[in-house]
Amino acid sequence: MLVIVAPGQGSQTPGFLSPWLELPGFRDRMEWLAAVASMDLVAHGTTSDAETIKDTAVAQPLIVGSGLISLLALFDHPADGFQAVGAGGGHSVGEITAASAAGVLSAEQAMVLVRERGKGMAAASAVRDTGMSAVLGGDPDEVTQVLARHGLTAANTNGAGQVVAAGTVEQLQALRDDPPAKARVIPLPVAGAFHTEHMAPAGQTLSRYARAISVHDPRTPLVSNFDGSVVQSGREVLSRLVNQVRNPVRWDLCMQTFADLGVTGLIEIPPAGTLAGLAKRALPGIEILALKTPDDLDAAHRMIREHAPLEESTESPSWRLVVAPVKGMIAPTPEVDAEAHVRAGQVVASVTTRRDTHEVHAPYSGQVIEWLVEAGDPVNPGQPVLRLHPTEDSP
Repeated sequence: MLVIVAPGQGSQTPGFLSPWLELPGFRDRMEWLAAVASMDLVAHGTTSDAETIKDTAVAQPLIVGSGLISLLALFDHPADGFQAVGAGGGHSVGEITAASAAGVLSAEQAMVLVRERGKGMAAASAVRDTGMSAVLGGDPDEVTQVLARHGLTAANTNGAGQVVAAGTVEQLQALRDDPPAKARVIPLPVAGAFHTEHMAPAGQTLSRYARAISVHDPRTPLVSNFDGSVVQSGREVLSRLVNQVRNPVRWDLCMQTFADLGVTGLIEIPPAGTLAGLAKRALPGIEILALKTPDDLDAAHRMIREHAPLEESTESPSWRLVVAPVKGMIAPTPEVDAEAHVRAGQVVASVTTRRDTHEVHAPYSGQVIEWLVEAGDPVNPGQPVLRLHPTEDSP
């Protein structure tokens, strides 16, 4: 079984995106995601210095956007990924990447959500000087006791003997002066006490936005940071993404779930390295790849073939997607209900914007499998709205 994981903040390094933009079409896609995020992600991933990309409001959209475009190099079609990947997960902000990859959010929705997440967390961080430090080694019980004594939160429990403490700069200095026995304390290049109550204002803002976001159930099992459980409901995934900003990340439980699911191979997408390192210590005996540059793609494709072989078939695909042409509110055509047959070019829905109404046409003939949206749902351009089973006259 193959697992794909997406890293969180702190994994970015200056220039890490440069080799990916040399692949055909990747710069165009990144520029589009940059437009959605309202910032120059191409520059931040290629020429911006370490201090610039440390900024929470920059780092988070950069990490999610980079992860999403790297997935284009792994699978020719999203449906291939849904079939091949046994489970997915993301660390902290990487959960947004994972949710989009699993079909819960569109890429555009993910970029808007991470843009507002980064801005909100940056603003919350500015209220008081806070930060995070990694605590490596030591007795787990003693580490817990020492953090509590200093008023710190175990914001990330990453497994393999790594806990990330979060709190005020004074509390973190006290930890460095009085660490747990046989443990090292390493300050991290992040600008706030993420996944603690210091981030409550950001969580409140995201909660308001979430009420306007239309989601779909994951098409690949998603393992949650909150408790390591597999979440099957798209609304539940979104709720956890919102609450995650002020609650600890239990990556140790995620890795335990991967083990319980029977993972044999794990690929970490860019900016890769951190989660692969944790997995090497916590998941012995499985094949692990940090997908850092396009030079690693041959190894990634081999792993997909060996750990998640796609069934070869000469038959027509079992389903195809109809997508929204514009952003707006969707209204499915009443007669196009469950199991209805539609012909190529038929109007299956309409999307109403502030200015006019656009028809949604089926690009091929087929039988309705399921609607992925309901009447009145907001949709984005390119968002899947309907699944069809192709018929003989499909292209």
